[in-house]
Amino acid sequence: METLQDWLAHCERLHPKTIELGLERSRAVADRMGLRFECPVITVAGTNGKGSTCAMLEAIVQQAGWRSGVFTSPHLVHFEERCRIHGETVKAQELVPHFARVEEARGDISLSYFEFTSLAIMSLLAASKLDVAILEVGLGGRLDMVNIIDTDCAIITSIDLDHMDYLGPDRESIGREKAGIMRTGKPAIVGDPVPPQSVIDRALEIGADLWTLGRDFNFSGDKQQWGWAGRGRRYAGLAYPALRGANQLINASGVLAALESLRDKLPVTAQAVRNGLALVELPGRFQIVPGQPALVLDVAHNPHSVAALAANLDAMGFFPTTHAVFGAMADKDLAPMLKKMGPLVDRWYFTDLPTPRAETAANLQTQWQAQEKRSDVAASTHSAPMEAFNAAVAAADPADRIVVFGSFYTVGGVLEHGVPRLQAKHL
Repeated sequence: METLQDWLAHCERLHPKTIELGLERSRAVADRMGLRFECPVITVAGTNGKGSTCAMLEAIVQQAGWRSGVFTSPHLVHFEERCRIHGETVKAQELVPHFARVEEARGDISLSYFEFTSLAIMSLLAASKLDVAILEVGLGGRLDMVNIIDTDCAIITSIDLDHMDYLGPDRESIGREKAGIMRTGKPAIVGDPVPPQSVIDRALEIGADLWTLGRDFNFSGDKQQWGWAGRGRRYAGLAYPALRGANQLINASGVLAALESLRDKLPVTAQAVRNGLALVELPGRFQIVPGQPALVLDVAHNPHSVAALAANLDAMGFFPTTHAVFGAMADKDLAPMLKKMGPLVDRWYFTDLPTPRAETAANLQTQWQAQEKRSDVAASTHSAPMEAFNAAVAAADPADRIVVFGSFYTVGGVLEHGVPRLQAKHL
């Protein structure tokens, strides 16, 4: 196996289950590899906001002069997007020897695709002479393989209903799983404004240094600027983060709390905070692409994130017609997602996605029809995101808006052809 694609195909064949939670297999292989980080580690869990939080952390520590490594998942277009070193996406060939290391160490241990690929990425990060490692938790926390690494600071962004087959039926159960990334004596930053009691209880039980929004740190803002205050430090007159959306201030507040909690190990200046928040980029998170018609790309894929998307769309102002390209996984709670977006969307383009987990475009349309109250809304089905997107572009007038959402596959299926540049059609 000589290329990254060879290794990824190998990983897909290895294990009978796509998702299998548990640390024993990953920990055994990591021990054989001698996998360890010599730098501070920040671990980020949560239902939504993880990618944005990792991106803001990365941008600020880089502006402070620190060499950062970031692991996130899933990717939008290319697998290599899951790993960035000093702000640059790694090259495919850089990963290949680390896949070989995992294969050599695992012996007869069967690893899932996520476990195998994540161990390879962590091996690369651990060998990259980092000043800080930022690790996004894939699913849950307690039993996610990222949790084999002891963290110096745990961040829990938000807790809502998602992956309930694996994490439990309610916020308390899900919170208990997310709280599994906390460590005794180490900072645990909880950005959810109303965290489940299970998170608080776990922090107290193990003696984590708990920071909660509203008690240990807070933020305020007007239309021009915002400010943050935490234990012993405050920032005033901050420009809004370059990532758009009302929810980004909550994410940014958790980021500043985490950096404040690590100031002895990883000091950052106020200027680094300002520059980092101003320069941060993350495709597919309420990403507005300039042009006519307006284009919004958002990987919102559960009721909580779709509610945030709807609020952000509502704040954009008036558009004569909003066209929505939507594809989603079958295991998501689709009815509230469709209901929340219903009042904003005038024309739906439902799409199939290239994964067995996805709901079909036909079934999405059926679920939408079962609850749509408006008689003036049209819908169509398509075999791929780009086909659906092209249909929306063909139907849209220059003053309209196109929204692509529902899954990383949906947004990635449009972005894999490059960021679309829409030009007004000649009238």
